Amino acid sequence: MIEVLLNKPEFEYDIHSLIKAFFPEQYVGVSAEKKEYDEKIDIRMQVNYGEDTIQITWQEIVHANEDAQANEKPGQEEVKEIPGETIQVDFSDRVRTKNQLKQMLYRMLCDYTKRTLPWGNLTGIRPTKIPMKLLEEGKSREEIYRYMKDTYLASDEKIELATDIAERENAILKKIDYDNGYSLYIGIPFCPTTCSYCSFTSYPVAKWQDRMDEYVDALLKELAFIAEVSKEKHLNAIYMGGGTPTTLSAQQMDRVLSFLEEHFSFEHLKEYTIEAGRPDSITEDKLRVIRKHGVGRISINPQTMQQKTLDVIGRRHTVEDVVRIFHLARELGFDNINMDLIAGLPGEHPEEMEDTLRQIKELAPDSLTVHALAMKHGSRLTRERAASTEKQNYKQMARELEEMIDMARKAAGEMGLYPYYLYRQKNIAGNFENVGYAKVDKAGIYNILIMEEKQSIVAAGAGASTKVVLPYEIPAPGSKNGRMTNLIRIENVRDVGEYISRIDEMIERKGEWLWH
Repeated sequence: MIEVLLNKPEFEYDIHSLIKAFFPEQYVGVSAEKKEYDEKIDIRMQVNYGEDTIQITWQEIVHANEDAQANEKPGQEEVKEIPGETIQVDFSDRVRTKNQLKQMLYRMLCDYTKRTLPWGNLTGIRPTKIPMKLLEEGKSREEIYRYMKDTYLASDEKIELATDIAERENAILKKIDYDNGYSLYIGIPFCPTTCSYCSFTSYPVAKWQDRMDEYVDALLKELAFIAEVSKEKHLNAIYMGGGTPTTLSAQQMDRVLSFLEEHFSFEHLKEYTIEAGRPDSITEDKLRVIRKHGVGRISINPQTMQQKTLDVIGRRHTVEDVVRIFHLARELGFDNINMDLIAGLPGEHPEEMEDTLRQIKELAPDSLTVHALAMKHGSRLTRERAASTEKQNYKQMARELEEMIDMARKAAGEMGLYPYYLYRQKNIAGNFENVGYAKVDKAGIYNILIMEEKQSIVAAGAGASTKVVLPYEIPAPGSKNGRMTNLIRIENVRDVGEYISRIDEMIERKGEWLWH
């Protein structure tokens, strides 16, 4: 493990995230308090904040091998000093100080590991917000490049990607009403099975089959409240996700979609999406219901077109099912279909990605989202890898992942799909990103809105998170340093049973902030 001891609690999250990007396989403990750990400490780092300086010193701790020679005692340690660094800072400017700290730490980690990261020291999940802000300030591409290179030490390729996407997002968002508009997210937290890489709020539908109607009852009660308090607002986008929305029966889906038509005005609606998701949950009846209600955009997500991988990650459908459902959706008139892929799934290498992309190109979806595998806390895959005795070759993984991501980028271009949104996740393999590609007129508006956080997104359902964008700033809830924010998050409980029994409380939580 890596232990980082601070002389006072400052910038813990930024330090942890950057070190974790270099050492994804290591547990990283960052604290201003000395703690006892069960794991052996491989690197010990000390961060000292002075009046106008930050100093980092660190040590590598080499543990003697258990089968060391007779004159060496098992457990014997050798401590090696690693060159540290000190910088001058002005703590009154927290943003600049944070950037200086991350630049110093990044340089030290690059020197130690003999490698760089594609996004440099940038650890946030929304990198396109940076060029977007600069574009809104009237900055040129050259000025944006220089800022991201000097501040974050990002690679030329990632700066170009982020700037390209920001320009496309900017053109789309000009048509969106931030002041009077909002988007609606509807969460269906059930799945046929739980995929090994997943840590989202989802429950095996078989266990909840008898209470699905109860869930829909609670969901519609929450939606009725949202419709009532939002009737003076303009609904711009609807996104039904999960989980897997098509775990609802055709009748339940019809009930929800009919309710939306009856209670919400679609006059200003620019996009209507249902993440149909897994082929083993989609039927012709459900697709006909979705089509009948005017849903324009759906997702059919294979994640891979390799049968052996589908079996390993717990998907109970075949590659042939993906192809069959996709063609059925086309026959029923769906002309805006997204597909999701994940690069870096267990046992997959560039050869498997090449074959998957070949099959996807034959289907010719209207948009394609390519994810770099994220080792999510709580997922079965993460637990299995942690318990494995096999040492992961993370450098080799990163090289292969970079090749797979580049293959997907080229394949998307060959299909006439262009990058339009981007986000990153904690513990994402190789420090890469997730990118959405789409035809010029098929970019997902909701996806852009949720990344840029410029419009309120009201969410209903178990585990759903509402984000209210205020026209003014307030002290950030829970902030210890006086940080201001104009974004309020309102979380629904994750547990389905709790959501059903506490639906009035979920509504009351929203009432405190919605449109006040």
